[in-house]
Amino acid sequence: MQLQVARIGKPHGIRGEVTVQVLTDAPGDRFVPGTKFIVEPASAGPLTVFSARWNKDILLLAFDEIETRNEAEGLRGAKLFIETEDIGADDDDEGWYEHELVGLEVRVGGSVVGKVSALHTLPVQDLLVVTTAEGTEVLIPFVEQIVPEVNVGEKYVLVTPPPGLFEVNTDEAPEQQKPEAQVASAGDLDEQGNA
Repeated sequence: MQLQVARIGKPHGIRGEVTVQVLTDAPGDRFVPGTKFIVEPASAGPLTVFSARWNKDILLLAFDEIETRNEAEGLRGAKLFIETEDIGADDDDEGWYEHELVGLEVRVGGSVVGKVSALHTLPVQDLLVVTTAEGTEVLIPFVEQIVPEVNVGEKYVLVTPPPGLFEVNTDEAPEQQKPEAQVASAGDLDEQGNA
């Protein structure tokens, strides 16, 4: 089976480097020089890592097969895969991959609140992207305290969010809700006062 580990972005500089969206929680192991990737579309590969370096939070890769910015531009949007047989036994403890999580139900208590739509792998902490039934995207820190259970077999993740986590990205900002609540309260007091 093939496992996607990155998606190529725009070129960087004139020597064929590209930015990549990292889709693995072990970039230090996946992007070492000499690593050969299966590429989708197949016409763009295979690609062999020549060098890998970080520019702030962005991973830059250079490949043996790519020498110019124009060639790098032709890779934009390509997906990089490895064979899962290449993954060692030690990798079992490193966490989850995006393809394992996308589509899983997100449960809070006994209620389904949405589905996992993506996994953002970041240097400090991964984030689950959850799309709620209303279509709102919510970012959830992918840490054991907030996501204590991932059950791929039963197709769900259990989330114990801190108060307000799912309200952060709603369409109505709290500032828009407060004046209406205050007006309603004032109206209630006027009616009580007149009674």
